Amino acid sequence: MFPPFLAMHIPDGFLSIPVALVGWVLLTILIVLALRQTREQFKDRQIPLMGILAAFVFAAQMINFPVAGGTSGHLLGGALVAILLGPWAAVLVMTSVLGVQALLFQDGGLLAIGFNAFNMGVIAAFTGYAAYNLIRRLLGQGRGAQLAATALGAWLSVELAAIATALELALSNTSPLSVALPTMAGVHALIGIGEALITVAALAFIQQTRPDLIAGSVKTAARGSGWIAVGLLIALAVTFASPLADPNPDGLERVAEDHGFLSAAQEPPFNVLPDYTVPFIQDSAASTIVAGLIGTLVVAGVSYGVARLVEAPKADKSTSS
Repeated sequence: MFPPFLAMHIPDGFLSIPVALVGWVLLTILIVLALRQTREQFKDRQIPLMGILAAFVFAAQMINFPVAGGTSGHLLGGALVAILLGPWAAVLVMTSVLGVQALLFQDGGLLAIGFNAFNMGVIAAFTGYAAYNLIRRLLGQGRGAQLAATALGAWLSVELAAIATALELALSNTSPLSVALPTMAGVHALIGIGEALITVAALAFIQQTRPDLIAGSVKTAARGSGWIAVGLLIALAVTFASPLADPNPDGLERVAEDHGFLSAAQEPPFNVLPDYTVPFIQDSAASTIVAGLIGTLVVAGVSYGVARLVEAPKADKSTSS
């Protein structure tokens, strides 16, 4: 059965073994680079923010919104995380989210994790962040310019991640490029509008409440840690809306259905919380919510742990300063 919360999560079977292995190699190299880069860039406030953003992205990805033609989509989140933390930290956050989704919820293939994380965690983060900075330089540093730059960066991140997915499908002989490219780009151009709206709303909220958390902000960091609890509570609250997700197939699933390669998707080798449900909870809405709460907390813990792992030792910080 094809996972209902698929988005651009490529299942095993859509990518050939050689292509999937290339994805793993690329991701491994980029994670090593991300660990090195973030170790020098991290500040104390960014460590809990990594966990909170990972939790929010995970929870938000459970809520599919309707798109034209009986298709749905949902937040990717790579651009949002990159704007707040920088692109290298976004690579770590998004890889944590996608890894937990694949291992705990069987959302996305295990062999396909490499290119899933590359598409949604690397391409989305770096293109979204680059477009955001370019537009801000052109339009200025005002609040309106920042939100316009966020919208364009978020939309572009989805579109380029979709194009990359189409290329990977073509290289795997799953779907010809002449079919995969226009269809993936077309449907995700619409999904990208939803991505832009959600990302702008999230950034506008942060502008009003904690502008110092935005990467490159000149605002002085506010004292207190209450925002950490509030951020986590917001992420947990989002999961309660997950039963309202649009049931229609989303971008990649719709393309696979329409062009006859959906059957290539392979069943996962094991099930833990399949399709974002808890098997022993009979009520479907309650099952989805509980699974979402579990996943949100696990993702927050994993991403926070990664941030702690790469944090420069206190002695190094004092020496460098």
